[in-house]
Amino acid sequence: MQKLEIFASAIAGICSRSLVVPEKPLRWVIVANPKAGGFTINSRWKKHNVVLQEALKRVQKNLRHRDARPSDYAMPTGPFGLVPTAGPGHAGEIVSAILDEAAGNPEAFYLVITAGGDGTSLEVLQTLFAAPPDPRSRFAVLRLPLGTGNDGADSPDLLKALDLLVNPSKPEKTGGVRLSTATGKTWPDGKPFLAFNILSVGLDAFVTHMTNKMKGKFPGDSYKLWVDIAALFYDRLYRVGPLSVKGYDEQGREVMNVTEKTLLCAMGVSGRRTYGSRKKILPDDRNICLVKQMSVFRKLAIKGLFTSGEHIHKPESVMGNAVKLVINGENPILAQMDGETALLQKEDFPVVMELTEKAIQKLAGTSGL
Repeated sequence: MQKLEIFASAIAGICSRSLVVPEKPLRWVIVANPKAGGFTINSRWKKHNVVLQEALKRVQKNLRHRDARPSDYAMPTGPFGLVPTAGPGHAGEIVSAILDEAAGNPEAFYLVITAGGDGTSLEVLQTLFAAPPDPRSRFAVLRLPLGTGNDGADSPDLLKALDLLVNPSKPEKTGGVRLSTATGKTWPDGKPFLAFNILSVGLDAFVTHMTNKMKGKFPGDSYKLWVDIAALFYDRLYRVGPLSVKGYDEQGREVMNVTEKTLLCAMGVSGRRTYGSRKKILPDDRNICLVKQMSVFRKLAIKGLFTSGEHIHKPESVMGNAVKLVINGENPILAQMDGETALLQKEDFPVVMELTEKAIQKLAGTSGL
């Protein structure tokens, strides 16, 4: 808990001098996962603490921040606006409570700062997405890279993420990717399938599923381990049959039509996105990547290219831009949404992936960062 309070104290010092929405009282809450690697791995924590103190010095020295805002963090919280999560689902509950408070305080602007991995930020974003337009319009999110997987963070570099508080920044709206099935399948709690980074089906979802299932039982980079295992054995566990994938633009025009035996099909909120701890599945401005089936030897030969993004130059990759994909298939297949997985059965097809409305505000720099 000492690390969390040191962290929250520094963030509070930065927020009290932040120029985020300067015309309104700023209230913040820090949703922190105490089990996140950024806190539990000592070598990472030491580096993060150095960065925090550097960001605090920057904001204190900046003349634009000479007059600190009154410390004002959202309730119910602990010291400095800190609320540690106690388990799955708790991050969403925290945000729901702050939304209730905000409904009675229309003059304030609320900032939710996530300090954890992709799971923490996903819960926060799902809750905000489902909230009424007001008070949601008076909320923004800053996702700090404190987890093991930080693909959903606003920057993989902690200092650059904190600079969105230190330097002038403004909220801008972002959306997600929704998965719909012919059977109307949802999560067990009734929530829709949503991702705010990348949504995909196929081999990569299997890797995510096994990484989650075996988390804590394998040392080191277990995601990389399961990539290696999947390259050898995925075809024996899941039949890789043809998928019909049709893509459409904002005007409803068909922009993609592919029918191939497919290893994976991924759709990002935009291009230039990563998953699996910085694997560059979408390395350029295109938000769709489909990878065709290939031999085991070919998988082993090119799997490393997904780290650098060079896979897009290989004939097995089909890239494109679309706001909607309609996918038909005959075989069970796993889907993953920002690290959470669900099994799709034959009756769930056709499956639709589509970009949602831009409903959530995040911080965006105005100083070139």
